[in-house]
Amino acid sequence: MKTKKSILDENLSRNDPRVKQILTKIKKENYRPDALIEILHTAQNSFGYLPMNVLAFVTKELKVPPSRVYSTVTFYHFFSLKSKGEHTCLVCTGTACYVKGAERILSEVEKEFHLKPGQVSADNKLGVSTARCIGACGLAPAMVLDDEVHAKVKPEDVKNMIMTKMGAAV
Repeated sequence: MKTKKSILDENLSRNDPRVKQILTKIKKENYRPDALIEILHTAQNSFGYLPMNVLAFVTKELKVPPSRVYSTVTFYHFFSLKSKGEHTCLVCTGTACYVKGAERILSEVEKEFHLKPGQVSADNKLGVSTARCIGACGLAPAMVLDDEVHAKVKPEDVKNMIMTKMGAAV
């Protein structure tokens, strides 16, 4: 008789360091379902996003309904069900940044990398997004590359900045 493989058996290994991090957090939280958000943060930090097989794994380990895990992930904006890319480019579109050229920066990103906000390159190397405000109005227009804020960004410098951050030749 053939047994059905679980999602864990097919896609995740308990030897994977990322899975070990999640398991460590789950054990630290004593398998408490009320620690779901903290555990999901650990999972997202480990994987960069929350793939469905990871959600199934957390569901199984915490013994909570899949609907609870999924509704938590989709309710909170911080969580992402799709990869944001190995490198991230976030352009602030708040009032100060918009007035000082955020749209030109976004146009340059689209022209050079063929990506619009919310998209990730086919090779998963670069993800592009926008934020309503990053709270750095005095630095407008601002762009965040891999958690590093860049101030007074000029559209003509965007390609070089991103390529340098990605470790690629310009």
